[in-house]
Amino acid sequence: MAMAMASLMSLVRSSNPKPLIQSPLRPSSFYFRLRPSPPLFRHSSVTAFFSDQPQSPLSTTIEDNPLLHDFDFPPFDVIDASHVRPGMRALLNKLDNDLGELEKTVEPSWPKLVEPLERIVDRLSVVWGAINHLKAVKDTPELRSAIEEIQPERITFGLKLDQSIQIYNAFKAIKESPDWATLSEARKRIVESSIKDAVLNGISLEDDEREEFNKIQQELAKLSKRFGENVLDATKKFEKLITDEKEIEGLPATALGLAAQIAASKGHENATAENGPWMITLDGPSFMSVMQHAKNRALREEIYRAYVTRASSGDLDNTPIIDQILKLRLAKAKLLGYNNYAELSMATKMATVDKAEELLEKLRSASWNAAVQDMEELKQFSRSQGAPEADELAHWDISFWSERLRESKYEINEEELRPYFSLPKVMDGLFNLVKMLFDIDVVPADGLAPVWNSDVKFYCIKDSTGAPISYFYFDPYSRPLEKRGGAWMGEVFARTRVYSQDKTSVRLPVAHMVCNQMPPVGDKPSLMTFREVETVFHEFGHALQHMLTKQDEGLVAGIRGIEWDAVELPSQFMENWCYHRDTLMSIAKHFETGECLPEDIYQKLLAARTFRAGTMSLRQLKFATLDLELHSKYVPGGPESIYDVDQRVGKRTQLIPPLPEDRFLCGFSHIFAGGYAAGYYSYKWAEVLSADAFSAFEDAGLNDDKALRDTGYRFRDTVLALGGGKDPLEVFIEFRGREPSPEPLLRHNGLLQTTA
Repeated sequence: MAMAMASLMSLVRSSNPKPLIQSPLRPSSFYFRLRPSPPLFRHSSVTAFFSDQPQSPLSTTIEDNPLLHDFDFPPFDVIDASHVRPGMRALLNKLDNDLGELEKTVEPSWPKLVEPLERIVDRLSVVWGAINHLKAVKDTPELRSAIEEIQPERITFGLKLDQSIQIYNAFKAIKESPDWATLSEARKRIVESSIKDAVLNGISLEDDEREEFNKIQQELAKLSKRFGENVLDATKKFEKLITDEKEIEGLPATALGLAAQIAASKGHENATAENGPWMITLDGPSFMSVMQHAKNRALREEIYRAYVTRASSGDLDNTPIIDQILKLRLAKAKLLGYNNYAELSMATKMATVDKAEELLEKLRSASWNAAVQDMEELKQFSRSQGAPEADELAHWDISFWSERLRESKYEINEEELRPYFSLPKVMDGLFNLVKMLFDIDVVPADGLAPVWNSDVKFYCIKDSTGAPISYFYFDPYSRPLEKRGGAWMGEVFARTRVYSQDKTSVRLPVAHMVCNQMPPVGDKPSLMTFREVETVFHEFGHALQHMLTKQDEGLVAGIRGIEWDAVELPSQFMENWCYHRDTLMSIAKHFETGECLPEDIYQKLLAARTFRAGTMSLRQLKFATLDLELHSKYVPGGPESIYDVDQRVGKRTQLIPPLPEDRFLCGFSHIFAGGYAAGYYSYKWAEVLSADAFSAFEDAGLNDDKALRDTGYRFRDTVLALGGGKDPLEVFIEFRGREPSPEPLLRHNGLLQTTA
């Protein structure tokens, strides 16, 4: 098993302060200032973020900067671009002084090494994290410019910290000391991962090689930032105004309402759902409504081609950025003694390149025949409906005819189900589920913490005694003009005892959870598709692992220190509960009448769970395989282009090859602007773990509340509690009683017979 994923030290060097855990590219996303508040510390007088340290002399000149105030929750409502440069420079100066002092006084002990180190890294992580979070949810040109200017200075400090020989030697001394055997498992993992991360961050390189390494790190951060901005800008740039209702025939009322709402926001003030005009964009809810429901095949083709060529031309072209990213990643890997970047990436994961490829091929083989059957069934159905394109279905036909087939086969219309999945009811049902499984209460706490948008909700999680144990923000709606697409969970604060004066109390963890579902239209609440319901459950699974941790060592608390390919376990585990009868029925109540989802429709939803499972599996396998191929075998500047690789991988993972002009890679933010480079396979790796974990509840009895509670408490006390303080395979075995098996995943996906 590999060492822990990047320690908190390494989080300061990447383009994001800490990894944002994203949802996979789902079908629904197409292939995707201060105010008084209770302290976050229980039983502790330490209540403020900076209150345990003397005030910096710089604070007298920047006393109004909210980034440098003491706060219990980040002042998201008042932070703006003007605060970033002076605030970050003051903070970096203070932390640089702290680092210098640590290097002078460091000893190989927890109080003299790890605790002061954690204070340095945690402060930078919190402040820089707040800034980058605002960029993701409330982007402005001014904020971009400020981050672009300050980012090199932040990375320079991060590299200085990562490459501190005094800190590195102190960690090695701890490991080589006679006291090593007495350390807790969590502390051992902190030491071992810190040593490994220092090596992976160039500490062993000669001076000239380290200088080259540092230049690469700076350039990679710049390129990843630019990549993500280009995707957002290209998505915003596309607008198609439609005035003839015949052109959008088939679009459901919710989609027409959204299209009119977008048009109204763009200056067409009299736009209505009934009479238009309507505006189509490449933002997820708008894009998918066209692909799934528009009868106008020419419109579907136009929107599809626009989507798969986003950020691939003009000033927003990501092609040269991808080429340079791949070139620099390979150079970085070779500097560190690896053959390719995938090997470097796997150095901090559970898998190896060979094991990841083996799993992907096993799942591809299990999915291929089922996907072929899916395609034949789709052709036959479209032919029976008189579709002239039936014998030559194109990419822009698949989602449309799949929805018609689903409606015909299961008598389920996803749009007609929306009224049963209103956001308030979905959240109530989700919170009731986790109360039953994990013995916690989720209660609204709006007003307790500043927020960045009026739609953002704030919650407190309490244990069985009523004591707060964590908090989280929830930002549910799409805002394409300022918010990037997709769904993700991120850390605001991690649980830690390092700020406690008595060493027994802790700072409570805080998370944020971000989605991009359809906003309320008119006087109706946000009415969700079933896929959007699954996404909320998925992200809440990530948040639970961060918020229910019982690990007090801040460097491995919550999601920190967990191997990247295990981090999707709790998120994908939570998705299974969307099909649990009692859970679904508690959620699915008509927003107007209160009527429960009819039993026959629930049974059809259950039956439809494996609808086109082979096709859905292949699509994820295509992304994962392409990612590994680009980071292990592709030679930058060689005979193959990145698009040649895409086409080659597509032949083995797609029944309809990509269009020659397909530039999906230019929008593949997971691997070029996120934390999933040579790691997209993690979704499938962790899906094996999550399906097997859920099978423990199936074995206990999904209708037996006592058995579910007992199993849920065990899941809470292992997978959700132990954080990165224990090897994830050992955590799984502690919960499940054995090593993981892929059988439950294949069974859940209806692929066991195909495998046989």
